[in-house]
Amino acid sequence: MRHFGVKLPMAVVGALLVGFYLIAVVAAMVAFGESILPVAIVGSILLIGVQYKIGKWAALRSVGAEDLPETQYSQIHQFVERICEKKDMKKPSLKIADMGVPNAFAVGRRGNGTVVISRELIQLLDRSELEDVVAHELAHIDNRDVITMQLGQGIASIIAIVAQYIVLFTGENDLTDFFLAIIVGNIVQFFVIIFVLAISRYHEYVADADAEDVIGQGEPLARALEKIHQGNQQTQQLAGRAQHDRGSANRRNRGRRSQRPRDADVDQQVSALCISSSDRGFLQQIVSTHPPMEKRIQRLRS
Repeated sequence: MRHFGVKLPMAVVGALLVGFYLIAVVAAMVAFGESILPVAIVGSILLIGVQYKIGKWAALRSVGAEDLPETQYSQIHQFVERICEKKDMKKPSLKIADMGVPNAFAVGRRGNGTVVISRELIQLLDRSELEDVVAHELAHIDNRDVITMQLGQGIASIIAIVAQYIVLFTGENDLTDFFLAIIVGNIVQFFVIIFVLAISRYHEYVADADAEDVIGQGEPLARALEKIHQGNQQTQQLAGRAQHDRGSANRRNRGRRSQRPRDADVDQQVSALCISSSDRGFLQQIVSTHPPMEKRIQRLRS
């Protein structure tokens, strides 16, 4: 099995998520009767479907993604066509956006996917590095990673809803139970999301390895990740300085209204989908969608 060392723990975590879902369904049947089963199943499918549709639309809209002109970026289009032909998959839509940072992300499913590349990324990377990043995003679509993540997030939402209703309908159904239900639901959802995020981190390792297989070597992607990481750090430093300068200006000019830069919001909204996210401390890495950058680079070069 390809990527056995990564896919085995990913399969274990996925099995745990399925187990959580089954526990939630059984708990709902015990609390509300067996008649709740078809409602729970249909509701689960609808919830996950709505989350998938809204998530894709929101991600593209948040960065103002536009179609990648084929005349101007013919090499990228031709590369994607070659990879899709090799993988026997439909060519995804290619889009470009001003994200404020060098990055890329994929949304959608196999047969109806979209890859978004930032202008900053195209300007930063050479051809081989850019192709490896695009291959990484194509791997996410080919492996149905986006759908898997939506399923995981949907399961977390379903379990939280079941927990909330159980608290409400097994208590006095008063204001105290209402607030207790909200607290319990959030705690349960956060606990399950930790497992979903673990799957997301494994997905990144698999997509890196798949991109390496496509290109034939991991060095271009390793260099690309280094450049992306450095570019993001520089952007964060500049944003921090700009925020400090704006704060100083606001203190001098209380009557003037300042505007928050759009790029910071964009990076935060789509960071879970992007090829790179900020490296953090140990506790923050547990709730991160991406593994530490240095570990990914080390795997590609080992």
